[in-house]
Amino acid sequence: MEDPDKKTEVVLLACGSFNPITNMHLRLFELAKDYFHETGKYKVIKGIISPVGDAYKKKGLISANHRVTMAKLATKNSDWVEVDDWESSQSEWLETLKVLRYHHQKLLSPDPTNSLQNAIPLTKPGRKRKQEPNRHEPVKKKNQGPDIKSVPQVKLLCGSDMLESFGIPNLWKLEDITEIVENHGLVCISRAGNSVQKFIYESDILWRHKNNIHLVEEWITNDISSTKIRRALRRGQSIRYLVPDVVQAYIEKNNLYSPESEDMNAGVVLAPLQKHASDSKN
Repeated sequence: MEDPDKKTEVVLLACGSFNPITNMHLRLFELAKDYFHETGKYKVIKGIISPVGDAYKKKGLISANHRVTMAKLATKNSDWVEVDDWESSQSEWLETLKVLRYHHQKLLSPDPTNSLQNAIPLTKPGRKRKQEPNRHEPVKKKNQGPDIKSVPQVKLLCGSDMLESFGIPNLWKLEDITEIVENHGLVCISRAGNSVQKFIYESDILWRHKNNIHLVEEWITNDISSTKIRRALRRGQSIRYLVPDVVQAYIEKNNLYSPESEDMNAGVVLAPLQKHASDSKN
């Protein structure tokens, strides 16, 4: 038997719209946790749901307050998955990498005032590739001795659609993708027979760091998506058993999804596409 003290502690971070949160979002955490524990090398100590802020400008994205509230209701009975509203409370859209850095910093410095102040400066020196080694924590590991074992790894939990979105021009910065897979790691839940492995093979960045990308096959097929939930709601169809009952009750009480809400941000360019397109011009 493995000595439990030697297992690497892992925190799973899921970023996204959660518009609304579904049972499938919650299943991702359970699937990833089972996968890590079955390796015998890791111990998952926490799951974090971080809904994106309103400034993301995605079509049909309702208020972050509602999305955070629904996520909190959905995880109320979980003893290890929680909701963090730091990302959603920011006035500007934040790159996923900054959210990962924030949560990593929070683990290094449990005092929330410290982590709030330190999270953004961590991102400042990151323009040139040659500076990369100086801006992440692993470089310091050599000097920290055995204590570093007590700092859990924060890994980005996602579905195959997020991983494949790395290939969409201007949606992600290449240096961000590199730092995510190199310093943090990805846990990608994909359906059996999905082409995720082919996508990794065709990407030089992902292939180089493939040992830090954990692919978890989802054998019990589940095709629930927030888009389909919203479509059903617009058509007056039942969403019971697709979302937690408390989430369904909250949606009905607040009359959240309608043809009008689906048109929010229609014609508006997604925040990352705006930002990265303007950066490339400068």
